[in-house]
Amino acid sequence: MGRNDRKRRTPLATKAIAASAALALGGGGLLWAQMNASAHESNSSGQNQTKAAAAAAQVATIACPDVGQQLTNVPQKARQGVATELANLDKQITEAYARLASTRQAQANDASFVQNAIVGPLKEKRAATIDRIRIDIQRVGGTVNATALAQLAACTTQNATNTTTAGGGKNNGGGKNNNGGQNNGGQNTAAPSASASASAAPPANNGGQAGNGPTAADFVDITKVANNVLAKPQKSGQASTGTFTTKCGVNANKNHNTDNVIVAPGVTNGAHHEHDYVGNQKVNAFSTNDSLLAAPSSCQNQSDLSSYYWPVVRVQDGSQEFDANADGGGKEGNVGKILTAQSAQIKYVGSPASKVVAMPQFLRIITGDAKTLTNGLANANAHWSCTGFENKVQLTEQYPICPQGSNVVRTFAFQSCWDGVNIDSANHRTHVAFADPASGVCGNGFKAIPQLTMRLVYKITPPTIQADGTVKNAYAVDGFPEQLHKPSTDHDDFISVTKNNLAAKIANCINAGKNCQ
Repeated sequence: MGRNDRKRRTPLATKAIAASAALALGGGGLLWAQMNASAHESNSSGQNQTKAAAAAAQVATIACPDVGQQLTNVPQKARQGVATELANLDKQITEAYARLASTRQAQANDASFVQNAIVGPLKEKRAATIDRIRIDIQRVGGTVNATALAQLAACTTQNATNTTTAGGGKNNGGGKNNNGGQNNGGQNTAAPSASASASAAPPANNGGQAGNGPTAADFVDITKVANNVLAKPQKSGQASTGTFTTKCGVNANKNHNTDNVIVAPGVTNGAHHEHDYVGNQKVNAFSTNDSLLAAPSSCQNQSDLSSYYWPVVRVQDGSQEFDANADGGGKEGNVGKILTAQSAQIKYVGSPASKVVAMPQFLRIITGDAKTLTNGLANANAHWSCTGFENKVQLTEQYPICPQGSNVVRTFAFQSCWDGVNIDSANHRTHVAFADPASGVCGNGFKAIPQLTMRLVYKITPPTIQADGTVKNAYAVDGFPEQLHKPSTDHDDFISVTKNNLAAKIANCINAGKNCQ
């Protein structure tokens, strides 16, 4: 999507987290400023009660520094141990959020409850886990700034009034990657537009059947959003203009799990939400390169054993899905009927600036960020629209309410530049990057690779905003419970696995300007 240089007002909690996290490897002595849910002192018990009740109603979620994104230089021998501990950090946040959601009465009675019973103990658990990460890295000869890393243990609370992702406008398109670039190529580009939300204030329980979103503010009538799609970069004489489409189905066989073998290998329920899988049919937390090569594929081209997986979309209609009482499902706030996409287009496209090189075997790419409520929009790459509007409007921070006869569309354009060496990186980001949004050129010596794009279409009854601020027929993407099902947390995962020289055939087709499948 396109350039979006508009300044965003970032919630204080997000700013503090970002500042602290930035020191994890670079050193420094940032003092962590604890944010209390409410004032502790008052001149009367009545005032205390009022403040406590207000705090209980306003504290929406827990925000913790994303430790994994700061660990950019973990030795290979330490990565499995570090990944396990990072998964433990996610589990701890999930458990703390569940406690936050289930103790509203206690919070109303005691203004210090959240700090003393939830945030404080969480910091202690995280500190011990983060120290194990330090030990894992140093044990194999790696280096880490232990003091700065330890500062990432502290978490804060976010109130219902400041849980909009990274502040600013809501219905902007486009999301920046870790190097500041944005994705172009196979999709249209989007520029910011004024917010067109016509929602009431969110209810105190933060909406949603499970109490963790989405809220009315997370939806917008797409017909009321100003056009925000910009032109694609101009193609140079060296452009690779072909396409390669692989047909892998829509996961009609309901191949789901809550693992994520890229970020949490060997950890069951490492994602804390359900994924749809197409392509490779034997992907779970314990998959290896060898097992991926031996697995069947849902793709028509049986040489494509790649794994394409993304969080499911659910409509909160009161349905009890198969995972209603399971980890990753109802136990973690992901509730309602899982929707199967009506269509799923998977297409590889070229670079507007150069020829592409073949993707390396077992290349892993994650696009988007499942934790934008904590991390801000730096790595967001969510794009929501409606059929008939895709060339006009792309949304990152709101779900579209589509007009009659129009369907909801999720699109992704993955990073299209590769460092030429690594099939993964410690934080699963720095080995790939987006091309320059204006020219399409890969920077920092990176090589252009075929850009993976996806377009998922869903038939969804349009949500309606009720007079009390609730949403009837709300839908949302699965996610970590403390991320409140924000639209910007949408993300997509990919492992390139091919045989019979398919990776080279894809690159050659694109470089020759052909449309292949």
